[in-house]
Amino acid sequence: MGEDREMAPESNLEASPVINTLQWLEHCHENGVEVNDAEEERFQLHADENGPTHHPSAPPDEIFDISTTVDPRYIISLIRKLLPADERQGDDLLGLSVWNNSTQRSDADQIVDGASSPKRNSGLNNLNGDLETMESQPVGLEQPSRSAGPDDNDTGLPKKTAREEVWEECGCVLWDLAANKEHAEYMVQNLVLEVLLANLLTSDSVRITEISLGIIGNLACHEVLMDKITSTNKLLETIVDQVFSDDPPCLCEVCRLLTLGLQGSQSVVWARALQLDHILSRVLWVAGNTLNPVLIEKSIGLFLAIMENQHVVPILLPTFMNLGLPDLLVSLLAVELGKLTSDRTSERYPALDSILRAVEALSVTDDYSERISSKKEVVQMAIELIKIPEKIEISSSCVTASVLLANILADSPDMAFKLSEDFLLLQSLLDLFPFTSEEFEARNALWSILARLLVRAQEAEMSSSRFSQFVLMLVDRSDMLEDALLESDWEKSPKRDNLTTSEAKFDSSTAAIKCIVKILNQWNLVKDEVSVVCTDEDSVRKSYPDDRDVQKLLDCCLKHAS
Repeated sequence: MGEDREMAPESNLEASPVINTLQWLEHCHENGVEVNDAEEERFQLHADENGPTHHPSAPPDEIFDISTTVDPRYIISLIRKLLPADERQGDDLLGLSVWNNSTQRSDADQIVDGASSPKRNSGLNNLNGDLETMESQPVGLEQPSRSAGPDDNDTGLPKKTAREEVWEECGCVLWDLAANKEHAEYMVQNLVLEVLLANLLTSDSVRITEISLGIIGNLACHEVLMDKITSTNKLLETIVDQVFSDDPPCLCEVCRLLTLGLQGSQSVVWARALQLDHILSRVLWVAGNTLNPVLIEKSIGLFLAIMENQHVVPILLPTFMNLGLPDLLVSLLAVELGKLTSDRTSERYPALDSILRAVEALSVTDDYSERISSKKEVVQMAIELIKIPEKIEISSSCVTASVLLANILADSPDMAFKLSEDFLLLQSLLDLFPFTSEEFEARNALWSILARLLVRAQEAEMSSSRFSQFVLMLVDRSDMLEDALLESDWEKSPKRDNLTTSEAKFDSSTAAIKCIVKILNQWNLVKDEVSVVCTDEDSVRKSYPDDRDVQKLLDCCLKHAS
């Protein structure tokens, strides 16, 4: 929604040109007064040109945290504007309810999790915008015939009709309003789903399709409305059919909507609507052939929703696996990692994170984990991501990569011996601890990897200089280790017992600390020999750990090793 839409005082609502025009037309129809098509169109266009003065402010981050009132009659007028052209004369037959003024009240509008907005997702709404200028047009998907925009004269896109402009404007308002539970419920009570279904079935405009799916997607964020969406005749089938669209923004919205459906209480119904091979093949094809990072994120999010729902997995995952889902995920991960190392752009971070989460989820899925753990390139890419120096902007992806590596090592423990020789990997794993302060499972995965690698490291024969560097690496990160151990102690406390499933989760941190204790004790035995080898004073300072720092780390580890 545009930022110029401001809430008007309640006293101005009755003076709205839209409300007066609609009331006049309704009065004529109810009293049998004939109004020809040209005159009615003139009144509609007159109302649209003047524009209503009581639009709710669009940006949710600015107004959805304060008390506001949206006149329900305004919502009804917006829904009526969305009626397909051949149904406008008979909109009273839809049974749009009349609001009881006694139920109107102020409320605090809150955006529900998972909701989208034409304002917040503006990069999706214009293929000539910044998002799509970065080579993000889908491979094999034709440039869609978009609704007219500010650059239409340059792009040659068809000019929108006045009715289409009104439809898009009203649809975007409803898209935002649907993020609020009370507004969403009122919209559904007034048959907005039936109106949107009619548009999906009759409209050739990809912009109208996108907005319709966006509104339904925001309605689906409210669990109380999911049953209504699922049970509306032909709506679910029509939504699924939209996966065959060639328009990236429409595909983004349908993937978001299908993901919400697979996460809700009616997930099995949605899964069965998707289970035909040609539908699943199309979803895979879209994910594998688009360069649009937002569409990659949304389509992979759909796979992730399937893998995280035990009721949906047996319905959809076997077919996806047969169609090549593991190979697709690995291929997409390689592409995104290549872009990350060659030309890092923040717009692609969510896509990378979604792919990694999907690969990690598949690595712990019964009967299918081996399809991931057996791929050497997956291990190499996970390690490459963990080793990236600048982790702040992509910390979530680096942490997910470490969880993935922990899962793979659990299936292939022999791999630990070779990895234990990689000092940079050990150093990078330790550097990840600050990013896992609020993620117990991720921190436990780090401890698990360190325990496996440190056991191998203490068994391996090292030269004096290499041993010195190894100890120095641990000492330099003693503060990180101490903070991680303090957090683990808090999680072991009785207050956290009800939040964990097994005390075995703490074995990895204890095992890793015991290994560090053994390494430091061994160092104390041989350090004098190493200092004799290092005769240059500068070399000693750079490669020889300070005795006090070593003892400080040793005391800390002994305290937490029991």
